[in-house]
Amino acid sequence: MAQLFPSAIRAQFKDLLALLEALPSDQAGIRINAMPALQPYLAPDGPIGVIASQCLGRSAMAVRTILFDKTAETNWSLAWHQDRTICVQERVEVEGFGPWSIKAGQHHVAPPFDLLSRMVTLRVHLDDVPATNAPLLIAPGSHKLGKVPANKADAIAARCGTVTCLASAGDVWAYATPILHASEAAKLPLRRRVLQIDYSADSLPGGLAWLKG
Repeated sequence: MAQLFPSAIRAQFKDLLALLEALPSDQAGIRINAMPALQPYLAPDGPIGVIASQCLGRSAMAVRTILFDKTAETNWSLAWHQDRTICVQERVEVEGFGPWSIKAGQHHVAPPFDLLSRMVTLRVHLDDVPATNAPLLIAPGSHKLGKVPANKADAIAARCGTVTCLASAGDVWAYATPILHASEAAKLPLRRRVLQIDYSADSLPGGLAWLKG
């Protein structure tokens, strides 16, 4: 599952950009938590959250938000992989959840795959992403294959084929959270800011609680 929503935030673009420009600009990725001014955009009836609601229903909630800022100085690449962790308020041992890790001071855990399979990820593009500026690559259908071992990711991506997620500033891409994806280093690096939000409509069991965006 992957879909482009062209100019989805055109009307709110300048205000959203001004809000995010208040964040540090010297980090390749910033995990955003408890930013009240951002919540109206991410809410189920907000300009971003409404897309998640179309995919998951009105119970969709933003459960992790990251601002990626790729520049000529931070021109990274990513091999084919799945996103397989979620961010929670605190560590609580629950069967089926693990292993645990700490990223940017936040608790992350790998949940059962069926929870991931019901999630959707949105990528809100704040800059143009032509083919030369490191667009996201996704392997369509790979999210239906369960957990993909790291040593088989390249072969499975080759079998599924590749969709190149070109975008203009203001566009939003939506895709199944556990889909195989990758990114090459930019050939002609320009600034490439992307606000990435994971959404879920599930409550967590056993005392676990989403940290939320």
